[in-house]
Amino acid sequence: MIEQHPSRATEAFFGRRKGKPLRERQAEGMATLLPVLKLDLLAPPPASLAELFSVPVKVLRLEIGFGGGEHLIHRAQENPETGFIGIEPFVNSMAKLLSRVEELNLKNVRVYDDDATQVLDWLPDGSLDRIDLLYPDPWPKRKHWKRRFVSQVNLDRFHRVLKPGGLFCFASDIDTYVNWTLIHCRDHAGFEWLANQSSDWLTPFAGWPGTRYENKARREGRSSAYLTFEKV
Repeated sequence: MIEQHPSRATEAFFGRRKGKPLRERQAEGMATLLPVLKLDLLAPPPASLAELFSVPVKVLRLEIGFGGGEHLIHRAQENPETGFIGIEPFVNSMAKLLSRVEELNLKNVRVYDDDATQVLDWLPDGSLDRIDLLYPDPWPKRKHWKRRFVSQVNLDRFHRVLKPGGLFCFASDIDTYVNWTLIHCRDHAGFEWLANQSSDWLTPFAGWPGTRYENKARREGRSSAYLTFEKV
C-alpha cells in the first residue's frame, strides 16, 4: 500500500477526470490495454525498471501529465531503447494515448492513470534518467498555487528517484509558474539550472515535437520557457 505523506503533496493536482464519452475503440483500449500497461503499485517495483518493458531498454523516463500524448508518443517512437512511464489521470487523454500505442505497436511505454505522487513514492531510489513536467496545470489563482505540482516535497521526490546527473525538464507558457519553478528549484539546492543565456530557456528541448497546449499558447500570444535542471 502507498504510504500517505502528511503534506500538500497528497492533495489533488488535477481537476476533472473525464470529458466527452469515449469512442468505441477508445473504450475498448481502456478496458483491454490499460490493465496490461498500467503499473501495479501494489506489487514491489522490480530491481531494475527495465524489467517493466517487454523490449530491452537502456534509459528510463517519466512524463507527468502527458495530456494529448503527442510528446510521449513522439519520444517513444524516436527512442525505442528508452522506456517511458506516462502518467495522466484524465480518462480521455489516457484513451487517446492507448489508441496510439496500439496503432504503432509501441512496446516501450507503461502508464498510470492517477496521482503521480503515488508512482514517485513507489519508484526505487536513483531509477530514472529524466522526468518531464510539460505544461502542467498552472492553477493561476493565487489561492490555488499550493496545488501546483512543483513544490519542495515533490522536488524531494524527484531528487530521490533520479539517477545522479538525471534531468528534470519543465515547460510552461505561464510566467508566474516558470518563476515559481525557478525559485523552488533554487531553494531546494538539489538541482542545478542548466542555463547560461536566454536562448537556453527560450529554445525548445532537442527533438521537441510541440504540443497542442503550446500551439494554443502561441495562438493566444504567449511564449514558452523550457527549463532543464540537473540533479546534483
